[in-house]
This record gives sequence, structure tokens and C-alpha cells, in this order.
Amino acid sequence: MKKYFLLACVLIAQGFSLHAQKVSGKVFEHLNGKEMPLAGANVVQLNSVNGTASSTDGHFQFRLEKDFPQVLVVSYVSYQTDTIYLAQTGFSHVHVELTEQNELKELEVKARKSGSFISRVETLGITNITEGELEKAACCNLSESFENSAAVDVSYSDAVTGAKQIQLLGLAGIYTQFLTENIPNLRGLATAYGLGYVPGSWMESIQVSKGTSSVINGYESMAGQINIEYKKAEEGDKLFVNVYGNHLGKIEANVNTRFQLSEKWSTAILAHVENMTVKHDQNGDSFLDLPMTRQVNLFNRWKYIGKQLRLQFGIKYLAEDRQGGQMDFSPDMERTSENPYGTGVKTNRYEAFAKFGYILKHRAQSSFGFQNQVIVHEQTSFFGLNDYDAKQVSYYGNLMFQSWFADTRHQFTTGISFSLDNYYEDLNDSTFNRFEQVPGAFFQYNYSNKKNLNIIAGFRADYHNLFGLLLTPRLHAKYNINEHNVIRLSAGKGYRSANVIAENTSLLATSKKLRFMEELEIESSWNYGLSYTIYLDISARQMSITADYFRTQFENQVIIDREDDPFTILVYNLDGKSYSNSFQIEANYELARNFDATLAFRYNDVKTTIGGNLVEKPMVNKYKALLSLSYQTRLKTWQFDMNIQLNGDQRLPYTGFYPEEYQQAEYSPFYTIVNAQITRYFKNWEIYLGAENLGNYRQQDPIIAADDPFGEYFDSSIVWGPITGIKVFAGFRFRIEGKDE
Repeated sequence: MKKYFLLACVLIAQGFSLHAQKVSGKVFEHLNGKEMPLAGANVVQLNSVNGTASSTDGHFQFRLEKDFPQVLVVSYVSYQTDTIYLAQTGFSHVHVELTEQNELKELEVKARKSGSFISRVETLGITNITEGELEKAACCNLSESFENSAAVDVSYSDAVTGAKQIQLLGLAGIYTQFLTENIPNLRGLATAYGLGYVPGSWMESIQVSKGTSSVINGYESMAGQINIEYKKAEEGDKLFVNVYGNHLGKIEANVNTRFQLSEKWSTAILAHVENMTVKHDQNGDSFLDLPMTRQVNLFNRWKYIGKQLRLQFGIKYLAEDRQGGQMDFSPDMERTSENPYGTGVKTNRYEAFAKFGYILKHRAQSSFGFQNQVIVHEQTSFFGLNDYDAKQVSYYGNLMFQSWFADTRHQFTTGISFSLDNYYEDLNDSTFNRFEQVPGAFFQYNYSNKKNLNIIAGFRADYHNLFGLLLTPRLHAKYNINEHNVIRLSAGKGYRSANVIAENTSLLATSKKLRFMEELEIESSWNYGLSYTIYLDISARQMSITADYFRTQFENQVIIDREDDPFTILVYNLDGKSYSNSFQIEANYELARNFDATLAFRYNDVKTTIGGNLVEKPMVNKYKALLSLSYQTRLKTWQFDMNIQLNGDQRLPYTGFYPEEYQQAEYSPFYTIVNAQITRYFKNWEIYLGAENLGNYRQQDPIIAADDPFGEYFDSSIVWGPITGIKVFAGFRFRIEGKDE
């Protein structure tokens, strides 16, 4: 009846020339005699992309465009679409009642979800690694989560502490910004061992983006950004248990549980313990291949979901003790050159975060957000006769407002941020204290024509108390040539303040001494990226092929020069050129039903000015090839996963001034790693068995002068390949699923 009434009004008012510039209203349904708002209903002007979505209380508001009919089309999933005629009536506020489509039949579509994918919708070319992908490798922590990634390399930073590091675009992990649920994390003192602070069973997903990222998260993304999403308090398994063990003696257990306390409140507890107490020395150099490690990691998070208010907060605690060195070393021994060589790192880390969100009642897609995080990181450590004790106290706050202007094609996010880092470092008899505080402001504009073009333009200004004003422009664009071809472009600047000792603790496990040649400046670089994706329909399935190229050009870089002197490591600012060129091509295709394959190849050209000469940056793989295969039976009773990695050669640091028996080759050899896993599924159980490094490939002598660890040539930091051989592992997962009542 309402349609006919409005149509009559249109006919009666033909002589009037009223034009509705702005329209508002409410979308609702009647349920048990009550008017219930519908949040997220689409309200669009007919024959256009001009429109909006209803807010949590069902309200909407936007301006009409003159060149299109003054007609609204209101739609909502599983509800009948309604059409409202506004032209020539003068109506500016309407109430729209939608009714469910009772005739809609249930349609069930089954398909295997891709474990790793790039969203077609996102402007940035973000690779999403899902929980299913993470479980293909039974990853123990974040450092083992990139086995099926051609973009990210993970390697040991030295041969005694077990610390791992990543490389992205041929650059060390310090140039990649790590986030935990969009808050900067794993920086400063956490750089060396932080990849081991995130248990694999805690992660819901990982997002990896190359090049510069959004200005919302700060100025530190130079080579890329990795965001970790933890399992949530309000969704997912009510109980999850994972127990893992390998033949080398490592055992770990994870328990995640969540509780729906009320309609609005929920909480989750995530617990992780690991223990490695068995000593191994496969190459007979008297040093442990892996350190003995004990870790306890606890996380409690809470969430409140109100009508307009959202609240999240949580606390984390980590205690870790890792002992390495020679087989005969004991922490109870006096540390002298007469006794065996040893290393020890004890860490206590505390984290607390709070997020506040408020959704505006009368303006769709508009909200305030406030992120807060406090970190206290305490570390006591020794490397042979070197003592290194450090403490970091950090705060991060980010206040944001998100909305739109004109219409929802033009969205923006703006805000202010503040970060504080206080470092206390003692290396032997020297003290290195540093206090940094950085207030900043940012504005980011998002444009979408709702068809094939998306643009994100951002700018932020920060004032660093040590380095002054930092200006950070960034630009991203995505253009869909057609349904099967997508181009992405990016450009932007990044900065970071170097933490030389914390980021290079592997150099403390050498005989070399650090020497700072000058006062260090902030590191800065420009990054440019181009990506092209094509989707090909082959045999009723779609293959995706992505080729990308990224260039990072440094304006300043802190150089760690270990090639000028056999006994000293020189630290100074860049004087010359330093750049990275990275090219990658990757193809994904479902070869047969539930049989997925990924084939990728990456080439790096990375050069840095060291000692006045532009040379290949040491310890960087020139190329990497990856083949990943995954098959799951139709009834999901079995799953078989395998990946093969071909790792290219890399230039090694110059050791020509060492005695002949300690000299290294100029380049490392290329080598292949094969990993495989079999998983058997039951109703609530999963049992998995697998092996890493099936070819048992090892770097035979990762420690230089292992026979004289307190001598002047000892060096455990030139590690280019696996230290341990084949690793056989097994474990089980138990989960209780189910939705809350």
C-alpha cells in the first residue's frame, strides 16, 4: 500500500519542481509486534553507485545526485528489496519496512577455503594467511609460519642462541613493521627473539603486505608490514588444545578457551608452554645445535559489544629462559676463558592493551577509535664473556576518527598518535640509555568509484624528540582493468630509529667489538611498488598469477660493517647508495578438486655502500623458488601437505683476513629444503605427523673457530643454511566447536 500511496503523491505533485537534495530515514522490520532496526541495509540511488548503509539503529542519510532518478533501492540479505519513489514529492525522510523472503530456499555451497589469498577488494595487495594455512606446517610460533610463503624468508641469526630473523624484499626484518591486531609490536628489545613470542596456536590469521603501508599505523613500515590477528574472545572454538613434540626432544602444549559471559561480554584465555632440554651436536663441533629453551606464555583478553560502544582489553605475560653454547657448559660454572663457552638469555615481558570504539548513531560508517598499549620488556643475557642487560618501557596511543564526506565514495580516517620508548642497556662496562617520544597526526583519504578504481592517499607528520620533524606521504591505487585483470601501485616514505645492540645481539656471540664511528641519524627510505594480477579460467577453475616489483631506496641507513677489520664491527651512517630491487611471480591453481598448488619465484638485487664501495649486501638470498602442494580428501578425513624450497646463493661477509682454516667462501651454495605433513581428521580430533628438511641438509660448520671460542677469530653469526638436519614431529589437536546460545 505504501508504494501505491507514494506513486499517487508523485502523480499529484507533477507540477511542483521540488528537488530532494538530501534524504534520510530508517530501515526496519516488524518482529513480534515490535519495530526492529536493520543494521547494514544497502540504500542506493537508482542507476547509480551513490548510497550508504544503515547504521546499528537502522538510520541512514546521504545526498542525492541530480543526474540520476530520485528513487531509492533498499536491499538486505534474505529480505525483499523495496523501491521508494522520491522525485517531485519533496519527501526528505522516509521509513522503509522490509519483509523476509519466505520463499527463499536454502542453498548449500561447499568448497575448500584457500589457505592463503590476496583479496580482490583491498586496495593494498595484502596476502592473507589463514588458520588453515598455518596448520599445514604445525607451526610452533610466528617464525615457522612462512614455510609456504615465497615473499618472506626466515633464517637463524646465529648458531648458538636459536634466534630467528625474517627478510622481506631482500631487507632484514627490522625494516618490516610488525603489528598485533593493528597495534605496532615486536620492536626494540623484542627484535632478536620476538618471532618466538607468538605461538602458532594463538594466531587466527596473518596479513602480509609489501612496501609502504597505511599512515594510520605510523611511519615505520619501510619494506612491508606483517599484522597478526589472535583468536578472538567472542567467536571460534570454545576449547582448543594442541600438543606437539619432535624427535629432538622439544615438547609444547597450547590451550585456548573462551567464555560468553553475557550477551555483551566475552573473554578468552590463551596459554602456551614449551620445553627443550635435550642436547644435540650433530656436526661434532662441541656446540649445541639448538639452545635449551623453556617458555611460559599467557594471554587473557576481554571484549564488550554494545549498541554503539565497543571495548577490548587484555594482558599478556611471557617468561623465557634459553641456554646455549658448548655441550659441557653449565650455568653454574664461573664464566672464564678456562671453562666451556656458554650463552644465556632470560626474558620477562609484560603487555597490556585497550581498544575503544564508538559508532556514531546518526551517521553511517562513521566511528571513533582509540588504541592503547603498554609494554615492559626485561632481559638479562650473556654471550661468552659479554654481558648484556636491557629494559624497555613503551607506550603507544592512537586516536582515530573515520567517516565520509559528500557520499560514501569519499571516506577518510584522521587522528593523532603518541609513542614513547625508554631504553636502558648495559653492555659490559658501557651504558646506552635512550628516551624517545613521538607525537604525530595523520590524515588518510580513501576514494572508490564503486566499480574499478580505488585510491588511498595518506600523509602524517610526527615530531621525534631526537630527530625532529618527520613527514610521511604514502599513496596506493588499485585499478581493475576488467573482471580478470588487476593493477596495484604504491609509493611512500618510511623511517625508523635503529636499536643497534638489541637488533644485532648475534654479533655479541663473536670475538668482535662494536665501535660507533659517529652519532647515528634516523634511517629513512622511499619505496615504490607495482603489482599485476591476472585471473584465468581453466577447466572450470580459476588460476591466479601475480607478478610484482618493489624498489626500496635508502636516504640514510645504519651500516653494520663487519668487513673492514677482523676484530671490530664498525657502525656508521650511510655514505653513498643503498637499495633493494625485488621481483616475484606467483601462481595459484586448484589442479583437481581439493588439490591446491602454488608455484613461485623471487629474485633480489640488494646493494649497499660498505667501506666506500657499493657491494652486494651480505647474507641475502639472490633468489628463491617455491612449490607448495596440498590435497584434502572429499570427506575431509585426510590431508597431505608438502612444500619444496630452492634457496639461492648469497654473498658471505669477507673473511679473507682470517687464518686460512677459518676463511669462508665468497658465496654460499644454493640448497633445497623439503617439508611434508599428513593430517588425519576425526570429529573433534586431528592427528598430524610430519617432517622438516627431509633431505637432511645442513650447513656443516656454522661456527668459525669453534675449537677456540674465546680466541680472536670466533664467530657464530655467519649462518646461511639449516643448522639441524631432518626434524620429525607429531601432535594432535582437540577442539570443541559450537555457537553460543
